[in-house]
Amino acid sequence: MLYSYQGFDSNGFKTKGKIEAISLEEVKLKLKAKSILYTDIKEETLNFGKISLKRKKTLPLLSLSNLSRDLSIYLNSGLTLISSINLLKQRYKDNKTMHSFFETISTYLDEGKSFYDSLEAQKIIKLPDFYKQSIKVSENGGLLESVLLELSVFLKEQDRIRKQVGSALAYPLFILFVSFFMVGFMLSFIVPKITSIFTQFDQELPKSTQIVIALGDFFSNNYQFILVLLFLFISLFIFLMKKSTKFKYAFDKFILKVPFFSTMIEQGELARFSYMNSILIKSGVPIVQAINLSANILKNSVIKKVFIEASNSVVEGKRLSSLLAQNRIYKIDEAFIHSISIGEDTSRLSEILNNLASLYNESNKDKTDLFLSLLEPVFMLFVGVTIGFIVIAMLLPIFSMNLG
Repeated sequence: MLYSYQGFDSNGFKTKGKIEAISLEEVKLKLKAKSILYTDIKEETLNFGKISLKRKKTLPLLSLSNLSRDLSIYLNSGLTLISSINLLKQRYKDNKTMHSFFETISTYLDEGKSFYDSLEAQKIIKLPDFYKQSIKVSENGGLLESVLLELSVFLKEQDRIRKQVGSALAYPLFILFVSFFMVGFMLSFIVPKITSIFTQFDQELPKSTQIVIALGDFFSNNYQFILVLLFLFISLFIFLMKKSTKFKYAFDKFILKVPFFSTMIEQGELARFSYMNSILIKSGVPIVQAINLSANILKNSVIKKVFIEASNSVVEGKRLSSLLAQNRIYKIDEAFIHSISIGEDTSRLSEILNNLASLYNESNKDKTDLFLSLLEPVFMLFVGVTIGFIVIAMLLPIFSMNLG
């Protein structure tokens, strides 16, 4: 549970903050250990029965990258971990969430816990599993500052890619939304008004006109139901993707069979895996742990399963390249497997993985740019053809009547 307190520090200055503890008595003991004379303590977490309304906050990738970089710089300059955390706590004194986070970490470190155990125990900010596991391995190997710096670079690159794709998709998605709105509006409101004109004439309408009228009647009478159904479908899809591993696995497997998209997804995942693995191996992490940690950051569950199963067999002394080539789950890019094999033969796996990450990132960037550049004209063509079909279908009976 999270408690907030007010009081005076050992120098007699007023102080306040938040601290995590199991009970009020533990809070008092922790404050006493910090030489803080408390005047007020209250619980921050609201509970109704066993349900807690307090949820961990997810930290943006760029913020986590900056924190990792700053902590690495402090450690490299000779400061202890506790002193570095306290410096960060002072820097974020105006940010309640971050200040509470560093205050809690500082308290756990004072109690003698490791940095990893402190991150695992705190309940304020949700951190990625691969990040915490990387901290654990590097802390045990005495490589914390170097791994933090590498993690900072990795997280910053991931944030850049995410923002680049997001900004590039913004305009095409806007066009798609407007096009659906326009078509829906025409079918629901414009077409029914024009249809009333045709009912006055005893004349058989062209097939295209009948189709448009039928669609117009359907949308006009059921547009509210369609909107609700669409919302429920999207909500259910998101829910199943988050909660059902079988559904996510089936969807990921389907996506990997779609032409063009499958290559983009595979290259993106291999680039992410290669870069993370390169960092860990260079930092002295055993290959089995490095593969497991790198696999945990992958988003596609099919490719993730391939590497996790491979890591389980690498323990037995088998080569990673051979395991990837022989797996029956998904056929990994042969060029990637061949490069891994060369790295294993020459004992330069970390360097080769780093080069692979750069190559796949560059190749994927080109494919993404090509896809997004084609997306806009495709949407525009869709809008033009659809609206053109509706307009022509509505004009055909008028031309027929004039000719008659």
